[in-house]
Formats: sequence, structure tokens, C-alpha cells
Amino acid sequence: MGQLIAVAVITILAVISPGADFAMAVRNSYLYGRTAGILAAVGISLGVLVHVTYTMLGVGLLVTRTPALFTAMKLVGAGYLVFIGYKTFVTKAQVDIGLSDGSGPSKAGALRTGFLTNALNPKTMLFVLSTYTQVVSADTPVAQQIGYGLFMSVAHLVWFALAATLFSNQSLRARLLQRQAVLNKVIGTVLVGLGMALALTPAVQ
Repeated sequence: MGQLIAVAVITILAVISPGADFAMAVRNSYLYGRTAGILAAVGISLGVLVHVTYTMLGVGLLVTRTPALFTAMKLVGAGYLVFIGYKTFVTKAQVDIGLSDGSGPSKAGALRTGFLTNALNPKTMLFVLSTYTQVVSADTPVAQQIGYGLFMSVAHLVWFALAATLFSNQSLRARLLQRQAVLNKVIGTVLVGLGMALALTPAVQ
């Protein structure tokens, strides 16, 4: 029970802390609507499972003990965040609230954006690695380890789906879109800043 409580507390704190995944969910929701935001949330939750899977398979230990591999993974993820941040920063200010022209990402595109944001996010990688290091041992049943990973994934899905619902609200979204030039700059800057900060994060020893 103590381990379950520990996983729950660590996960909730990690999920609600502002990061690239939150910025991405907000971006998709206010620019393209609730469906795009929720699909991004689904993608984010699936991205968590990538880190859970290789951690359970023991690759996590290899990453933490091989600085070159960790650095390569970190730079790929950081580069992706910087790229998305730049694209958001330079997005044109005017977006049709109704999106009647069909603009915006496809459903697969929205899902893929959320997935890549977390699958390539070193912050999520470190969160999963650190959590499993604290609560999982060689004697921990595989079913229990899988349960921890599913809880992490579902927690991300619930939180970011709520964020997508909030930021896609028509009245709020209309006000956001009126100020989208500023919001694009803010969200883009945050994503670029996160990417650069993660790129400079020392490798785990």
C-alpha cells in the first residue's frame, strides 16, 4: 500500500507541474478545438507507456549508466521541443475559431504530436525512471509494475483531457484566439526554453 501511495503522489505532482506536455495540450486545444486537444492528451498518455516499457525491460538502467546514450536521447527530445516551439512562435496570428476551412492537424496528426511530445521528452523519461527506482525492486511482481505504468498513463490522460476541455471552451477559446499572437509567442517561448533547458541538463550519474 505504501508503494502505491508513493507512486500516486509522485505521479500526480509530476503530471500537474507545468511542462512541455501541458503547453502542447493547451496549444492544440485553443488553436484547433477540443477534439485535437483530447487526441493530444491520448497521445501524451501513450508516450508515457514508451518510457514505462523500456524501463521495465531494463533499458532504463542502461540509460542512467551510459552518459552517451542518455545524452543522445536527451538531445533528440530537446530538439523536438525546440522545433515545435519555433513552429508555434511563428504561427500566423489569425485562426478561424470555427475552423470551417478544415485547417489544423488531422486526428492522426494531433495524436502523433501529443505522443512525440512525451515519447521524446527527457522530463517524462526521468520521471518514470526515478519513480520505478524508488518503488520497484527485483521482487516486485510484473503485474504490479505494469499497474504502476498504467496508472501513470491514465493520470496523464485524465489531467490533459481536462485541460483540453477547459481551453477548448467556446467563450474562453474565443478570448484566447483574440490574443493568439501573444499566446503563440508565450507557448512557443516556453517550449523552446524547455527544450534548451533539457538539452543542458547533466546526464544522470
